[in-house]
Amino acid sequence: MLSRQQSEQLELPLAYLPSTGEPRRIPRTKRIFANRGLKLSQVDWVGFDMDYTLAIYRQDEMDRISVECTVAKLIERGYPKEIAQLEYPLDFPIRGLLIDKKHGHILKMDRFKHVQKGYHGLRRLERDELRTLYQAKRVRPNTARYHWVDTLYALSEAAIYARIIHFFEAVGQPIDFAALFTDIREAIDEAHRDGSILDQVESDLPRFIERDPLLAPTLHKLRSAGKHLFLLTNSRLGFSDKMMTYLLGDAMPEYPSYRHYFDVMVVAAQKPAFFQESRPLLTRPPEGELRPVTLPLERGAIYEGGNLVDLERALGTSGDRILYVGDHIYGDILRSKRESAWRTAMIIQEMEIEVIATERCKAEMDSVHELHSRREELEDQLRFYQQRFKDVTRRLEDTPSQLEQRELDAERIRTKRTVERIRGQMRTIDAQVEELERTIDACFHPYWGSLMKEADDRSSFGDQVEEYACLYTSRVSNLSAYSPLQHFRSGRDRMPHEQ
Repeated sequence: MLSRQQSEQLELPLAYLPSTGEPRRIPRTKRIFANRGLKLSQVDWVGFDMDYTLAIYRQDEMDRISVECTVAKLIERGYPKEIAQLEYPLDFPIRGLLIDKKHGHILKMDRFKHVQKGYHGLRRLERDELRTLYQAKRVRPNTARYHWVDTLYALSEAAIYARIIHFFEAVGQPIDFAALFTDIREAIDEAHRDGSILDQVESDLPRFIERDPLLAPTLHKLRSAGKHLFLLTNSRLGFSDKMMTYLLGDAMPEYPSYRHYFDVMVVAAQKPAFFQESRPLLTRPPEGELRPVTLPLERGAIYEGGNLVDLERALGTSGDRILYVGDHIYGDILRSKRESAWRTAMIIQEMEIEVIATERCKAEMDSVHELHSRREELEDQLRFYQQRFKDVTRRLEDTPSQLEQRELDAERIRTKRTVERIRGQMRTIDAQVEELERTIDACFHPYWGSLMKEADDRSSFGDQVEEYACLYTSRVSNLSAYSPLQHFRSGRDRMPHEQ
């Protein structure tokens, strides 16, 4: 537990005065969305991941350098030099996709693990192909055959995989899809390990990192309200120091360095193992080797490694009074939620685009809803007339009189025509819905549609966000628009019979 002297807050200026004028709602692109209720007044500690959380990466630049370095490594492994001349579709992948290494397919599923869209290389798979391979039997995505694209870091490997498959098949070269993916994964890991990517990022941070001017005031606002802040990142000390200095080093005169924003800082945490294993929390003296820490922790010092139990003990609070903010659905959000009582907030950089697209195609979404309601009415009518047709047919079989038979024959013909008319109307509605859904998908993403939704349901990624993230938003600084004592309330969860 931090000692009283070590946990003292800096003497800070007053929190910002309220602005003049009429109150305005927070723009939806900047809002924080709640899957479950959370009272910030009951949170003592707020922890942050660094990469893609405090540090907002310029995704196109990161993908470009990742592709360049990975392709270079593949050529060193014996791949043809021509792959260096290919144009890689950086706009192709999104998070939440599933790579089928057996068939070389990239898939998108709904929350029921039902494959709805897919590509082989850059060729969209037809419905019959998807039905044959994935809809006739259960897909088991957490097996060695499949690989989740669940981080922004992983988007480049999906783009490389799709493009190289497309290239090889165009020139008639046979491919081992699983071996290709393994080579890409190993090449990109090697590029990260040997500094091919990291060195370029460190040498030109403004090219790769968006410096959010509201980040420092947001952290300051939390501290002014009495919150303790901690940093918990997988990045190593050297890179973390450069990144945090760039983000916060001279952001506010009240803070001599980025270290003054945080009460505890832990690097090289090795999440998700941090939440599952018992690795010791280590400290590195100015001179000497890493050694285990002794409590209380020293404010302003940077620690390495560690584990969930020891960190909670050092913070001196229970897990449900900790809010952890991260971007990795598995390493940050899912594991912390499953292994602890920590509350969670997920940073989803794509949310601003997702919200804008939702607003842009609201009319089409409303039309789809109305068409679905109309189809349900037609289904009720269809059931009625189908039963009526059966009843008339049964009465005809009872050898009625000649007059009754003529009347029943006429009734049977009218009923059959009504059934055919209703079925035609339903086919028209289905075609209209399909066309509208294509339009809606195009508003979000040219290949995959919405990140959070798939067809009429949540996507597999959206389902994970709903299940494991208490809150989600596009960036940390969106907290600045809310009170540090904010009570976030989730929308009422209605079951189908309540709607």
